[in-house]
Formats: sequence, structure tokens, C-alpha cells
Amino acid sequence: MSTKKTDSTVKSEVRIAVARVASDLFFESAQSAAEIKSAVADALASGKPLSLTDVRGHEIIVPADKIGYVEVGVAASRRVGFGAA
Repeated sequence: MSTKKTDSTVKSEVRIAVARVASDLFFESAQSAAEIKSAVADALASGKPLSLTDVRGHEIIVPADKIGYVEVGVAASRRVGFGAA
């Protein structure tokens, strides 16, 4: 019997730098990396705000003209224990 939890959804880690703000926005999203890239490209092309949702259901809205950069990656599984290297 396995006690390991399997998470069927792939989470993406998102880091957004906002112009004239000292710290970055960092959150996990249930959206895929491709969906996030598409939303960023659409926001930059149209000038409309970028709107993303985190894993808790909170909506993050950033004005397109204030986006410095967006970093998207797949969330790494967190290992716990002595063998986690």
C-alpha cells in the first residue's frame, strides 16, 4: 500500500516582475505553462491587464504596461526525508 499522494494536476510556478515595485509576484498556478504564456502574449499585444489565477483561486491582475518580465516553470515536487537530495 502506498501512502504517497498523487497530484493529477500540473502546477506552474509563476514569477512576475512589476515595474517600479521592489519585489516580484511569485505564486503557483493550476494553469499550464502554455496557457500562461498565451495569456501574457495576449496582454502584451492588446495592452489589456494580465489576469492569472493562483492555486487557491485568488486572481492576480497586472497592468500590461507594468510587466517587467514573466518567468514560468513547472513546480518541482517537494521531497521530505533523509533521501531528499
